[in-house]
Amino acid sequence: MNPEKKSVPKEKVALAYSGGLDTSVAIKWMQDNYGCEVIAVCVDVGQPDDLNDAMRRAREIGASRSFVIDAKKEFVEEYIFPSLKANALYEGRYPLSTAISRPLIAKKLVEKALSLGATAVAHGCTAKGNDQVRFEVSFMSLAPELKIYAPTREWGMNRSEEVDYAEKHKLPCPVTKKSIYSIDESLWGRAAECGPLDDPWNEPPEDAFKWTSSPKDSPDKPDYVEIAFEKGIPVALDGKKVTGLELIKTLNELAGKHGIGRIDMIENRLVGIKSREVYECPAAVTLISAHADLETLVMTKDLLHYKRKMEQDYADLLYNGLWFSPLKESMDAFMDYTNQHVTGTVRMKLFKGSAVVVGRKSPLSLYDEGLVTYQTGDVFDHTSAKGFIYVWGLPSKVASVVKKKKAGDKGA
Repeated sequence: MNPEKKSVPKEKVALAYSGGLDTSVAIKWMQDNYGCEVIAVCVDVGQPDDLNDAMRRAREIGASRSFVIDAKKEFVEEYIFPSLKANALYEGRYPLSTAISRPLIAKKLVEKALSLGATAVAHGCTAKGNDQVRFEVSFMSLAPELKIYAPTREWGMNRSEEVDYAEKHKLPCPVTKKSIYSIDESLWGRAAECGPLDDPWNEPPEDAFKWTSSPKDSPDKPDYVEIAFEKGIPVALDGKKVTGLELIKTLNELAGKHGIGRIDMIENRLVGIKSREVYECPAAVTLISAHADLETLVMTKDLLHYKRKMEQDYADLLYNGLWFSPLKESMDAFMDYTNQHVTGTVRMKLFKGSAVVVGRKSPLSLYDEGLVTYQTGDVFDHTSAKGFIYVWGLPSKVASVVKKKKAGDKGA
């Protein structure tokens, strides 16, 4: 008699599931093409979607199990605040709302995958995007033993074809050809791509924005807010102690009402192409402006200027997916140290699309009114200026004398 054949268990794959078009199609496509068991894992970093409904849809599509992991508090304290201390803005404009959520999502996905005995992880990122790098480098850093699947790099479908695929297989997806934006949201911001935004000449349609009012439709009266910081971390709003999560949510709503945080930029992707990106980051823009301004009050000139140079390198590092790297860890130590004295309060005016600092104070302020004023109470030693200028300009004076002497010798 032939021994009874044993069934081979399907490979377990933990998928970073967003509930959007790409990852919804990925569940069905991976089952059909890899013959695997797909476990949908959604990490809550503050996206406003109904994640429980997304998990229901994942199971309806075919996921064997689905999970929602609440990581909002961890996102604020261990991802947003470190980037805030660095005033991290990629190419001087983008607060990295998507970029800094990816390593956290990767971390939580890996933890869930290992706990469930999965041997692989998967994501829904495209071959032209930055997120594939951020996810996969994070996976490699956290659990190099896990296999990595990226179905969107294999199936070759464009976005319209994905919609057709979803309709053909009756997959419950929130995207249609009439609303074809690709959206990513977290507490730190909202990103929109695709559709009419592909042409950089087109003004973004109003329906591309959800978190912010158009400045022309925003209130005709400004709001003033006072943000208190302790060692670089925002801890209070208008004199009331609040958690980081509460503060960011409040500022997203209040600054968004005034049309603050809209960013329309041509961005240089890590993969070598330029892309048109439209962001809404009300709280991020407000907090970074406040934090950077407070630093000017409490830091010496040389430290402040050197930190500004470091900030761009730090932003590049996060954008390029190297959150779990020795360099990032070392730069965090620098940012933590330089933020030791960033304690004080900043008053912001929110009005018609702009968040403007109109006041700042700190118990550690280096600003001395007695040195600055031209009125009674001036303590600056005016007699010292002549000697300072002589010493400061002496190298230039000597160089000029030598240059003119050399020119005269040539003329003779």
